[in-house]
Amino acid sequence: MVKNKSEEKSNEMKEQKQSNREKKEESNIKWFIEVFTITFILSMIFSYISANGVSNLSLIPAILILILVIAIGIIFDIIAVAVTVANEHEFHAKATKKIKGSKDSIKLIRNAPKVANICADVIGDICGVLSGAISALISMKITEKFGLSFNIQFLLSATVAALTVGGKALGKNIANVNSTKIVHAVGIILNKFNKAN
Repeated sequence: MVKNKSEEKSNEMKEQKQSNREKKEESNIKWFIEVFTITFILSMIFSYISANGVSNLSLIPAILILILVIAIGIIFDIIAVAVTVANEHEFHAKATKKIKGSKDSIKLIRNAPKVANICADVIGDICGVLSGAISALISMKITEKFGLSFNIQFLLSATVAALTVGGKALGKNIANVNSTKIVHAVGIILNKFNKAN
């Protein structure tokens, strides 16, 4: 009798583990489809805007847009690192004092893998694609404007890559040191955005 009960319990536990595993796999597939769709749509939209918008701009505004795109990629990479490093317990005390953005900060930390994936991979990769497309357009503009006999795209692409990688390396250090402040700042923005809706 005791053996049967223990066997039943063991079978129930196995079934529960199997069910949890299946739910996790289903959730991962759903997340992959969502990320794929979002990235695909956003990449198409922004690539189209950059190709048509930047090509109509003069050289200086085009360079400023390129710098802005690089900066956005670095900022979102900083947020991704900060969310994975930040300590949730620090925000519980703030939440009890009803400090704005603390509850949203807790949500960010609890969903750290997804938040990091969106910030570093989705937005980061889109910014990478955009900066590549914009730098190609800028190099064509420079070549035409100054009548250069050689293509400077390799030089410009290398500069963009160095700025992006260097900026992200510096950003990771900033994110590690100031993770609580960064996550709280994002939490405050999300709080204001949620209230506006």
